[in-house]
Amino acid sequence: MKRFTFISVFLLGVTLSFAQECDKTLTGQVIDFHDGKPLKGATITFNNTTIVTNSDGTYIINGLCAVSYAFTVSHQDCNSQVFTIDISKVKTKDFYLEHHLNELQEVKVTGKDKSKTSSSQEETINENIIEKYSSATLGDALKEITGVSSLNTGSTIVKPIIQGLSGSRVLMMNNGVRMQDMEWGDEHAPNIDINTAGSITVVKGAAALQYGGDALGGVIIAEPRRVPAKDTLFGKTILTGATNGRGGTMSSEIIKGYKNGLYLKAQGMLKRFGDFEAPDYILSNTGVFEKGASIAFGINKFEYGWDAFYSFYNTEIGILASSNIGNVDDLRESINDGQPDIIRDFTYEISNPRQEVTHHLGKLKYYRRFEELGKWTIQYDFQSNQRFEFDVRRTEERSNRPSIDLQLTTHTLTSDFYFDAASDYNIRTGVLLRYQNNFADALETGVRRLIPDYDKYDAGVFLTGEFDINESLIFDIGIRYDFNRIDAKKFYLESRWNERGYETDFANIVIDRNVIGSQFLTNPAFDYHNISATTGIQYTFKEKYEFRLNYSLSQRAPNPSELFSDGLHHSAARIELGDIRIGQETSHKFSASLQWGNDRWNWEISPYINFINDYILIEPVGIQLSGRGPFPVWEYRQTNAQLLGIDTKAQVTWFKNWQTDHRFSLVKGRETNNDVALINMPAPNVSNKITFVKEDWFNFQASLESQYTFRQNEFPPNIEVFSIDAGEELPLEINTPPDAYHLLNVDTSLEFKVSKKSIIKTGFAINNVLNTNYRNYLNRLRFFADDLGRNFLIRLTINY
Repeated sequence: MKRFTFISVFLLGVTLSFAQECDKTLTGQVIDFHDGKPLKGATITFNNTTIVTNSDGTYIINGLCAVSYAFTVSHQDCNSQVFTIDISKVKTKDFYLEHHLNELQEVKVTGKDKSKTSSSQEETINENIIEKYSSATLGDALKEITGVSSLNTGSTIVKPIIQGLSGSRVLMMNNGVRMQDMEWGDEHAPNIDINTAGSITVVKGAAALQYGGDALGGVIIAEPRRVPAKDTLFGKTILTGATNGRGGTMSSEIIKGYKNGLYLKAQGMLKRFGDFEAPDYILSNTGVFEKGASIAFGINKFEYGWDAFYSFYNTEIGILASSNIGNVDDLRESINDGQPDIIRDFTYEISNPRQEVTHHLGKLKYYRRFEELGKWTIQYDFQSNQRFEFDVRRTEERSNRPSIDLQLTTHTLTSDFYFDAASDYNIRTGVLLRYQNNFADALETGVRRLIPDYDKYDAGVFLTGEFDINESLIFDIGIRYDFNRIDAKKFYLESRWNERGYETDFANIVIDRNVIGSQFLTNPAFDYHNISATTGIQYTFKEKYEFRLNYSLSQRAPNPSELFSDGLHHSAARIELGDIRIGQETSHKFSASLQWGNDRWNWEISPYINFINDYILIEPVGIQLSGRGPFPVWEYRQTNAQLLGIDTKAQVTWFKNWQTDHRFSLVKGRETNNDVALINMPAPNVSNKITFVKEDWFNFQASLESQYTFRQNEFPPNIEVFSIDAGEELPLEINTPPDAYHLLNVDTSLEFKVSKKSIIKTGFAINNVLNTNYRNYLNRLRFFADDLGRNFLIRLTINY
């Protein structure tokens, strides 16, 4: 009976299919989504049938039945897409394809990296270099880029310097979010785990206006790895170990992608090091304990998409014990003796002075593409940065309380539209709104606030454009306006208020003159209007030469530290004084670059000059007594400055397996008012590396790098201070740079393919091979100890 029923149903289905009329027709065009141009030669495939569009992108499909069909539409250099259409309801259909393949602004049709701007100087480090520095810091990795150096507080607090500028003049973009982590402090490192990035780009100068107009130094853009829109599961685990510090890092990431565009991503990191070592002694209390995790999920389709991202980052950093000076004579003796006063046995314990920082970041983003128009994006992000700084205090109970307790909370809303429909130009415009609150908990610390409570309001709007004049010439231009308002509540000692002459200019901001402790409560509120602009060209000639020329105008409002610092900064072991008279900086930067290359060698030379009106600097001016004794006083002031520099690099393939890389950077910074050298300018440096590659030997690579840092011969005059021990004024060599030094580094790696999708990479490196004693001019702890000695590192990367 069952067999009879099955045969009957089968015969009935066959009869109905033969009776169905398949005389329907579908017509339309295959069109470029961006500019609306028809795509000649596109293919439409269904049921083992293929149709090709004609010269104007049109197609005609005859003999269709009144049912639903799945059409696969493809074109050269396009992502194929599948469209399901009910022929009983549709007679005409235009298919839109993404022809440019630059969905995330990362890839050009030519296959080259998509630049952030056409005319600015920029450079990118890839995932292989990031893996090499997985146990180090972001600032360490960025020194692989020409013209980038660092301002260090020991070996674990590393702040990037781009062409002589750092701090608030350098913007950090982490997964599309501008980091807000109190970057104004010399000893405040970026709160980012380098292992979360798939690539990192440095744009030198303020040419990338969509990120901010106050990037006098440049923009650092850390971007995660892309997740393909297909069913996939992959990940990576990195294990590192090092002898110097006797510790290591573990980082792991796993990514799941789906064909419908949905993706999930999770990442975690753990780093632990004990005391680091100079060639001749242990650097006591320099350990670090770092933890981080992030999760992301969303939908990544061509027409629309959204993503949610959250990251947690926590670090505990020890500050060199001998840097905790008791008075100015201790500082003088440390500079003169050349060896730290405190040398203990190795330990993983982190004692005071130390820092503990926790950073939370959350982001929600949505985008949508509009046919023959462009892409609209809107994003909200939230950041919470909690900073504790612990000092060596008189009692154990007080030592357990932080000397600085700052809570910075930031809310940001941005929106932009990218008009990319035209083939010969694109335009981007956007807006920004931001609210920020800083809370300094004086009750918790038991000391006066170094930075006061404040509310900060930011609003910005920008417009940029890039125009392809012809095949050889690209022109870009942009303008941006930013409004900043800072509204603070600050206590001033009456003596400090009168000493700085504030009563004459700012009596109106005093809201209470009868605060306990001979203090005034003030409400300084300042508004800043900043204009930034950029213009430049990129010109290609004689096929292999590329010339870039850029001018950028940028203005930066002073940060809270420059305005309000007032007291002993314990982890910096100095008294810092801001000035509420300080106004905004204005930079006029001219940069150029010329590059050439072929299959065997390439080179680039990039000169620049930066005129900065009302440049804000902090410098030592004397000493002052505090409850713990005399301390150096560092004071903010403004001057006109000029930075003149050049970056060069070259790469040569001498033979099939041998390659050399060469880099040189020089920047000279001077005050134009009195022709005095600027403080903390990077010394000239040159790097030469020779690399041997043999792919047949499990992709074996070995390199030897020579790094030579010259002595910084241009520095401001030293100061004289009163020595209690000597009972007279004596010079304090606080600005005198250390000698030049030369370092050798070795790095090797191998790859082993364990399956179709799994690769294991092993690496072995030696930093400071000769165990050289040296001190870096831009290391704030150079007064107390040498830099790191020899370090053996091993790393294991598992891609699966």
